Amino acid sequence: MESVRREDSDRGAATTERSLAARRRGQEALLLGLSVLIGCSGYAYTGLSVNGTLPNGFPAFAAGMACLALVPHLVIRRCAPCADPLILPLAVVLSGLGLVLLFRLDFAYGARYKGSEPTAPEQSLWTVAGVAVCVGVLLVLRDHRRLRRHGHAVMAGALVLLMAPALFPGDTYGAKRWIFVGPLSLQPGEFAKTMIAVYFAGYLVRHRDALAGSGRGLLGVRLPPVRQLGPILGVWVLSLLVLVLERDLGTSLIFFGLFVVMLYTATERTGWVAVGVLMAAVGAAFVGSAEPHVQGRIAAWLHPFAVYLPEDRQPPGTGSDQLAHALFGFGSGGVTGTGLGQGHPELIGFAGRSDFILTTVGEELGMAGTMAVLLLYALLVQRGMSVALGCPDPFGKLLAVGLAASLALQVFVVGGGVMGLIPLTGKVLPFLAKGGSSLVANWLLVALLVRVSDAAGRAREEEARA
Repeated sequence: MESVRREDSDRGAATTERSLAARRRGQEALLLGLSVLIGCSGYAYTGLSVNGTLPNGFPAFAAGMACLALVPHLVIRRCAPCADPLILPLAVVLSGLGLVLLFRLDFAYGARYKGSEPTAPEQSLWTVAGVAVCVGVLLVLRDHRRLRRHGHAVMAGALVLLMAPALFPGDTYGAKRWIFVGPLSLQPGEFAKTMIAVYFAGYLVRHRDALAGSGRGLLGVRLPPVRQLGPILGVWVLSLLVLVLERDLGTSLIFFGLFVVMLYTATERTGWVAVGVLMAAVGAAFVGSAEPHVQGRIAAWLHPFAVYLPEDRQPPGTGSDQLAHALFGFGSGGVTGTGLGQGHPELIGFAGRSDFILTTVGEELGMAGTMAVLLLYALLVQRGMSVALGCPDPFGKLLAVGLAASLALQVFVVGGGVMGLIPLTGKVLPFLAKGGSSLVANWLLVALLVRVSDAAGRAREEEARA
């Protein structure tokens, strides 16, 4: 009788697990349908607004969006049935909005600049590549804890990727952020942030107790022991090297900020935050006074409208009008915007397709559209933090925090720069902006979040059955 009861209990638990997983996947399917509908509606509206007819490629776009949502959904059903049902739909709707915005910008740039090449078709191919990477990771990596065993190799690869642009001659838009292989270009820093999050998660799990040890107090703040400052000093020096050698302000900020966030999460000590803020301020002051490119970024931030003054009254380094046009665009959009296809985002120049693509949202969709986009990012970050809270193992918790924090930091440095809150960094807005490296890297981030969330979902279900 006892064995029969045990079998009935196990059968009931398995049935409950399948029903909970099926419910999650059902919710994901409904949200994916809404995401595809939003992308297709935006694509159709843009064509109707600019030309008065549906775009010729609308059927292909709709079919492509449906496939890009369906394929990873089916893979998640099979390989990660307990994963969070919101992560994939959020990535799909952001990618769809990015394609719509680039499609709209192709009209604007083609009308203003002769010989301007369309970018939406190329971005579509990179979207397919990003989804393929996501699917491949989910099929190959069945347990996120396997990454911990390869932490040193991952960090070595990340360091190579971070420093590789410094070895290539010439600058691109004032920074050494790209490496070139024939006709292809790659931003290795986009992949390095995810790899660094993997390494930091493993490192902090091993050394959490030592890093959380008590230290001396300074001005009412208890700082970490001196012998434990080595890791943060090394990361600080490396972030400064990236800033000095490559003049890449955005990657340096994300790299150092990511380490401080994960360090605080692992140790729960505000002393690390105090040390991180102090070291960031010292490093920024040193580099800002010694590096002309950074000085120019700061001057353009402090005086965005100085470009309209007579040349003899312009502060040094304020020769770009991109930020001024961006602020005018946000202002002209108002609350509801001018409507897709009715603004002038092409006035910003080449950057309108990268970090300044948020200006297109602000001008044509207004403050309401900008807040909606930022809320989509915030919701994706929140799901990552929720995954961290539910994950049963410390490595998974820190990995989810690191992935969510890296996304939040990049959105902050890009959005803050475009809106004039901080100096421009030149990074691209995740999922929305033109850039194959960024798109593939962010879909890789989504795959890892889905994998960790599957482990967290299984743990919740086991607790519910206990």
